[in-house]
Amino acid sequence: MTRALLIVLDSVGIGGAPDAAQFGDAGGDTVGRIAQAAASGKADRTGLRSGPLSLPNLVALGLGQAARIATGRTPPGLEGDAAGGAFGAAQEVSRGKDTPSGHWEIAGCPVTFDWGYFPKTEPAFPASLTEALIARAKLPGILGDRHASGTEIIERLGEEHVRTGKPICYTSADSVFQIAAHEEAFGLDRLYAVCETARELVDPLGVGRVIARPFVGDDAGSFRRTANRRDYAVRPPEPTLLSRASDAGREVVSVGKIGDIFAHVGTGRIVKANGNAALLDAALDAFGNLADGGLVFVNLIDFDTEFGHRRDVAGYAAALEAFDARVPDIRAALRAGDLCVITADHGCDPTYPGADHTRERVPVLAFGPGVAAGSIGLRESFADIGATLGVHLRLGAGAHGEPWGN
Repeated sequence: MTRALLIVLDSVGIGGAPDAAQFGDAGGDTVGRIAQAAASGKADRTGLRSGPLSLPNLVALGLGQAARIATGRTPPGLEGDAAGGAFGAAQEVSRGKDTPSGHWEIAGCPVTFDWGYFPKTEPAFPASLTEALIARAKLPGILGDRHASGTEIIERLGEEHVRTGKPICYTSADSVFQIAAHEEAFGLDRLYAVCETARELVDPLGVGRVIARPFVGDDAGSFRRTANRRDYAVRPPEPTLLSRASDAGREVVSVGKIGDIFAHVGTGRIVKANGNAALLDAALDAFGNLADGGLVFVNLIDFDTEFGHRRDVAGYAAALEAFDARVPDIRAALRAGDLCVITADHGCDPTYPGADHTRERVPVLAFGPGVAAGSIGLRESFADIGATLGVHLRLGAGAHGEPWGN
């Protein structure tokens, strides 16, 4: 039997989504714009990185050629032949550009319905929702009540939150209700309880996720979010690769926020870690002990939360280079019959206005001992990834997606 390792580089889009303009994202190109900035010296930062984007291992896997499939051009510094595996690009059919939409579609469950969103007004939330949350959670009130960057709103309202006990509630272009609170002054368990109440209240509104955003620190200058984030998502409406594997008695290990994204349906053993390096370490450790026929699914979140949403081009470039340096470790973990797929769930172009995700195509890099090198072209759905992994794991392709190489 065979095993599979699925790595999602959160927000590492490669541009070119044909419907990007419908999402207000025409021209968004996360990897391409970062590569352009690096080539022109605009992604340099003293003590962090300098010069053109250097991703030799990902280029060898086909990242540059995948970007060319997506956009018709190869980003500067990503030129080179791909001989390390199968490569291509995939476009999303789901009606959203957020985390659940991308991950569910990757796992074979496209989102064919419209999520509920909050308007970009102040206040953003209907009065009936905030009044019910305040009453049921016994809160003195809430702060925020608008679209915002999480780090910015915590810096701006964190001290008032600690002083008043009012949690900070905000949203974004995603279908999400986020609640930030100080782990010590407000209490982590209390924050989780408030989020559980909010999850019930937003269900009738079709909101995809409620997210607990705990932070620590003494003042606006020292506040920082912690790894105790928790997502409260709705359940996928159809079977996913994870639930099909679990139902078949296979070992499934979900690393990082994967368990939360899939509402813990079929997600098997949950492993948490903080930061890209630790998350990848945890995934490789789990994969090293994985039974035949098993699946490890990991999300590397820092690209999105630490650099994409913060529009930090140099930090994003450095994070890509740090991951590239780990590709040999990934390859070394694969044994005969194993398949690894590296992909993404959406874009978050750090050169683009605002702080939201960008609707983009994503890379699909598939490799392992015996995997034939070459282009798999432009895939019409992220679900092709789940279908291919399903066939590889001898679970069948599933209801959505077309496997490649068959």
